[in-house]
Amino acid sequence: MTTVALSSFDLALPTDEHRMLRDQVRAFTSEKVEPQALEHDQKELFNRALFNEAGKMGLLGITVSDDYGGAGMDATAAVIVHEELSSSDPGFALAYLAHSMLCTNNLFHNASAEQRQRWLPKLVSGEHVGAMGMSEPAVGTDVLGLRTTATKDGDSYVVNGRKMWITNGAVDDVKTPCDVMLFYARTGGTDARPELSSFVVERGMPGFSVGQKIHAKTGMRASCTAEMVLDECRIPLANRIGEEGGSIKHMMRNLALERLTLAAMSLGIARRSIEVMVKYAADRKAFGKPLNEFGQIQKYIADSYAEFMACRAWVYDTARQMPLDAYGNRLDSDGVKLVASTMGKNVADRAMQVLGGYGYVGEYVVERLWRDAKLLEIGGGTIEAHQKNMTRDLTKGPFPWT
Repeated sequence: MTTVALSSFDLALPTDEHRMLRDQVRAFTSEKVEPQALEHDQKELFNRALFNEAGKMGLLGITVSDDYGGAGMDATAAVIVHEELSSSDPGFALAYLAHSMLCTNNLFHNASAEQRQRWLPKLVSGEHVGAMGMSEPAVGTDVLGLRTTATKDGDSYVVNGRKMWITNGAVDDVKTPCDVMLFYARTGGTDARPELSSFVVERGMPGFSVGQKIHAKTGMRASCTAEMVLDECRIPLANRIGEEGGSIKHMMRNLALERLTLAAMSLGIARRSIEVMVKYAADRKAFGKPLNEFGQIQKYIADSYAEFMACRAWVYDTARQMPLDAYGNRLDSDGVKLVASTMGKNVADRAMQVLGGYGYVGEYVVERLWRDAKLLEIGGGTIEAHQKNMTRDLTKGPFPWT
């Protein structure tokens, strides 16, 4: 019997290019992100200078082709960046995600060549900050229930509505709006079957403003969250993305990547939490021996590692199979966020428990990670929405393993 040796394959680092990216972002995170993380969390400030440095490194256009200054990489690369940044500062990572995935990647795959050339170079470089407006004051998970309207009037649309919980909507404490916001609005249809269209509104357009910057968030405080107002805002026809009424596919395709990268953020939170509690449990003594010799502590550490590694495999395997220019893998993109978001929260919670009083203060990082982790069960789709979607997709069949 002849045996064939199989070459090893690393899901998380499938190529030398991915490994180089991981090393580059890990060094950037250690040298630049970590020193500022606690301060910007406490002050609830978005670090624009750090954001610009990410632009100079080519990270803001990680999935955008080099025609527009991007890195032209894949979903695995996007996961790598989000995992690394979130191991230090999930708040900054969320601002990065809103800009690079929700706005920039969306425009790259759905906008015309002229529109790409108009907006992408400045978004990729970091000169402009981008956001995406989907949720509204009365509409979250039920995205088809959004009430913002865009009424065609000659060569423009008149838009009225409000967008809520918009990451990067404001870029500072004096309510300066982002440079570019991609958003969705009703352009026709009925309440039961709305027609949604995609538009870009730019800073300086009359009627576009920040209603309020959201303060006192539980976590993710290093990203700005705002309510955005569109009041009789006249948007040129040239700022509509794609055909009128055709944005459902834009939305669904980008949601898959958003959920994948949010799951990657949970990986970063969990990984850092494990590192902290392993080191602390080895160094701290109680009753004459290290904490890691107690069975309760061993369970926290071992369970956390096992759950993290299981989620990590699924996240990177889903990234490996995710095309960025097509839609159709909702089952796994919802699935990885469903499992990883709760895993990250639980691991951070165990780390706080292992550290005791020290885990409850900002100096040891896990308190901040614990606060940040909760959003990932809510933002980008609630865990309940993922359960609904996954059950629906499994019921339709076929099973993915057949």
